[in-house]
Amino acid sequence: MTLLGSFLDAAAFLTRVPVPRRTDFDLARAAWAFPVVGGLLGLLLAGVGLVGREWWGAWVAAVLVLIAEVVLTGALHLDGLADCADGCGGNDRTARLQIMKDHSVGVYGVAAIVLDLLLKLALLLELLTGGPVWLVLVLMPVAWATSRVALLPLAAWLPYARTEGTGRSLVQGLTPGRVAVALVVAAGILAATTSAGAMYGDAGFVVVALAVLGVAASGGLTALAVTWWAHRRLGGVTGDVLGATVELTLLAGLLASLAIFSAH
Repeated sequence: MTLLGSFLDAAAFLTRVPVPRRTDFDLARAAWAFPVVGGLLGLLLAGVGLVGREWWGAWVAAVLVLIAEVVLTGALHLDGLADCADGCGGNDRTARLQIMKDHSVGVYGVAAIVLDLLLKLALLLELLTGGPVWLVLVLMPVAWATSRVALLPLAAWLPYARTEGTGRSLVQGLTPGRVAVALVVAAGILAATTSAGAMYGDAGFVVVALAVLGVAASGGLTALAVTWWAHRRLGGVTGDVLGATVELTLLAGLLASLAIFSAH
């Protein structure tokens, strides 16, 4: 499998961007490209936000970013978050998994989606209102890259909770080495964006470095929390859990980075 092939497999899994169909699709081998796809998605969305801010203002720009993300990802991760929220209403592991498999969305799921989008809208609005161009171009790729790599340790540590499902091939094929490579790639992306802060003087470098560390730390802690929940409540991981991890770590990363930026 070539590097381009792995990248296309990762893009096909994490987004709804049309990519050439591949006969040797291998999601586990494509794990290294997850942070790359996430970073590029974040960069594209940052561009949407910045252009929208210039043309229509921060409010419209923030909504356009949400629309663009839903279109580019097919709301895949939101769906996972909603299913996990609905699953919390089950009395036991079997009931939770059955509820999560149901295509209908319950009140917990609706509430989770609404609250997720409201918080993300508020965070994007805060970033686009008070953040300079360089900060938007740094924080959004970092946050989106971190959220996409955060699901990999979870998928590697826990068994798959179903006999079949969307993320089964990823969970079964992941090895510690593949996860380590993906984390190294993510660290490289974070280091590159941190060094970009040096262009804005020592103060800019410090702010960017702290914000990037905040994204990484909060994302890691959030992924650990989801791991604990999935182990205790489901006995393993599912595709819905992986999707929920992406959404929750993204929110945590944006929260942490904006808090650090506001403090400085």
